[in-house]
Amino acid sequence: MQRLKSKFDAFRQRTNIVIYGTNTASGRLFDLILLGVILLSVVIVMLETVKGFDTKYHQQLIVLEWIITIFFTLEYILRIISIKNPIKYIFSFYGIIDLIATLPMYFSLFFVGTSVLTVVRALRLLRLFKILKHPKFSSQSTHLKEALIASKGKILIFIYFMLISSIIIGSVMYIVEGKEGGFTSIPISIYWTIVTLTTVGYGDISPITPLGQAIASAVMIMGYGIIAVPTGIVSAEFANSNRKKNNLEKINPCPSCGTEGHEHNAKYCYHCGAEL
Repeated sequence: MQRLKSKFDAFRQRTNIVIYGTNTASGRLFDLILLGVILLSVVIVMLETVKGFDTKYHQQLIVLEWIITIFFTLEYILRIISIKNPIKYIFSFYGIIDLIATLPMYFSLFFVGTSVLTVVRALRLLRLFKILKHPKFSSQSTHLKEALIASKGKILIFIYFMLISSIIIGSVMYIVEGKEGGFTSIPISIYWTIVTLTTVGYGDISPITPLGQAIASAVMIMGYGIIAVPTGIVSAEFANSNRKKNNLEKINPCPSCGTEGHEHNAKYCYHCGAEL
């Protein structure tokens, strides 16, 4: 019994090195193969929607999809059994994505058409940043995440304000244009307002009265200014995050180049990339 347990522990250790060891040759090779399989899976799903190609190679595409699904299923199971705290992985961001990536083909056995949902496997390509582990990527992704979190409140208020504005403008356009102009209801008018504000402009509905056209012109001009607001909010927070980084106290000097100013929990030197 003890011998079997030792063999299983050795298997777990080797599996952990291959799957999670991004700094080892076998781990990096596994990650590159995994990324290649993910890309192949996404391309297959896209090709399945091309009628001529799918008609000619339908069976081959299905077989490839099942091979990839089984590969992802085994990988998911191995990720669970190769770590000491599997619950942490299962409910982590990457763990949930890995699980979702394996389910669509199994669902397709019971619900026709759900296999196309395998395109969500594209989310697994986010592992590229985890694999690269370059200090510049890590630093910039951290700053971007902090900027988005800091901007959350302002963006929500902005969206709320735009929702109210769309309701008001849509209601006014419904009164001004009416059913004759294609504004058959207030929801349809709100739809036109949102499409116009975002400068998409499908052209399926357009005002025909001079007053309606004047309002539409104002809404279009307003749309150009509105697009810049969320971008400006996030950009300001991103710049603020970088400013805080530059104003750090001179602590934790790099042993390689001597650069100071790193955070106390920084893993890499932002100047030369050396490990701290």
